[in-house]
Amino acid sequence: MTSPAATDTTPPQLSAGPRPAPGPAADEGLARRLRALACTAPLHDLDVRKANLAGEYSVYAMAEVALSAIDLVTLNMDFDTGADHEQIVARLLPRVAAQAPHRPAAEHERVARWVLENLINVGSVDRGFRAVYGTFAPDGTYVRRDYDFKLLEEVPGYGGGVYLRTTDEAVNVLVGALDTDVTSAQIAAEVKLEVLIRRGRLADAQLAAEQARYRTVQYSETLRKALEATRRNVRAVDWLQAVPDMIAEALDHVADRYRHENAILTNIRKVRDESEAVSDSKAGEHKRRAAELVDIVKDCIRRHTQLQSRLLEAGPLFRAEQDRQAFAAPTARAGLDLYGQLVAPLLPLPAEQATRVTDAFFARGTGLRTPVSVRVGDLVDILLTPPMEREHLGAEMPEPDLIATPDDSRFSEEQLASAMELLDLPADAPRRLSGLLAEARLRDRELPYLVALLAVHAASPPVGTAYRQGEEKLLFAVDDGTELDDEEFGGADLIVGTALLDAVGMAADRKEAA
Repeated sequence: MTSPAATDTTPPQLSAGPRPAPGPAADEGLARRLRALACTAPLHDLDVRKANLAGEYSVYAMAEVALSAIDLVTLNMDFDTGADHEQIVARLLPRVAAQAPHRPAAEHERVARWVLENLINVGSVDRGFRAVYGTFAPDGTYVRRDYDFKLLEEVPGYGGGVYLRTTDEAVNVLVGALDTDVTSAQIAAEVKLEVLIRRGRLADAQLAAEQARYRTVQYSETLRKALEATRRNVRAVDWLQAVPDMIAEALDHVADRYRHENAILTNIRKVRDESEAVSDSKAGEHKRRAAELVDIVKDCIRRHTQLQSRLLEAGPLFRAEQDRQAFAAPTARAGLDLYGQLVAPLLPLPAEQATRVTDAFFARGTGLRTPVSVRVGDLVDILLTPPMEREHLGAEMPEPDLIATPDDSRFSEEQLASAMELLDLPADAPRRLSGLLAEARLRDRELPYLVALLAVHAASPPVGTAYRQGEEKLLFAVDDGTELDDEEFGGADLIVGTALLDAVGMAADRKEAA
């Protein structure tokens, strides 16, 4: 709704229809900024959730530790493997210890591991983050969209083991841009770096050099993902135009960067030599900055060399994978989910429509029946034996002798209802198991055992089954390493919460299956 100008005395007129979107360009710019903001949300969330840790952790700046972790993983990962988990934790410890030097070393290590596990998002099913933002459709309606992203991911190494790699979103958090073209951003960063070195601003030049290195890593990640997709399914990658064009552009890019980086090294040495004419304090600072810049640029050259070797191996890898996958044995088909694929879609249908599906399924699903071997003697007896006369309603059925099964369950229906009411948590407000046990103990002395049993089962929630059965929410429990402090129970102090399932997606799947 718009307001009239200050000099306008006429009453405002209400528009007949919805106000159209300001245009696709403006809306795309807003969406890019919203996605950029979403990538920083997990870092800010660390400082919010540090109050949930058992102990006083307010002295630690978790977002700073997270940025340092992303930086370390980006610079220590290789083209094929990645960064070692324990090595990243060891290199994070000095950063954590500097924030609280009087705290014990065990606490510093716990903070480092907690930050690293939250960047991986260990507690989620797919170990990713999701943000919801809104855009305008071409007809002017407001549409909400989901943005799924990851910051750190665990990948298997070719020599065995699990390594850490940063995603494109994590690199963009470092350099302050999102969805930027890798080639143009690399050229701009290195031109800026050369200009800063020529002007003697080595402090700013060091930041620009680090940004240029991050862009080099991102370019390598683009190629690595294309090669990994080719190893899984050669048809999923466009090797006719997209990948060959990308390889040709990348080779030109590497050649240009070699010349550019050698020129940068020449300028750095020139600035270092000229620093002898200034005062001793400034000369020492210039020499230190110049030495750091030399190491960064040499690392960029090393990464470009590695990228060039992978680019030259991409073509033979494609041909080898094409031959291997073309002659590979067909994969086994997945089993049938009777409830999700047959029963659930048929239950809302009328019997006339449902019987056509069930008849077709059982006609083809029962399989072949092996005939018994026939003997001449048995065949003569079967043919000559007169049929037995049967009653119209069949033989009389004996009256079953029913015995009531004793109820030997430990918990009553009232206790189960009380436990489910206690575990009916809001989606945005999970709780600790210790708090739930204490509240259950106030209601009933036996109730904590039932709550603990339900919480342990929720540590491995059946997400697929709940999705197929149309449940709107699901109870889950996550272990973040906190020890349970309770008078009757031991183990982990789980974080118990409720996850909302995609009801729209479930309805669409049922409709498609029907």
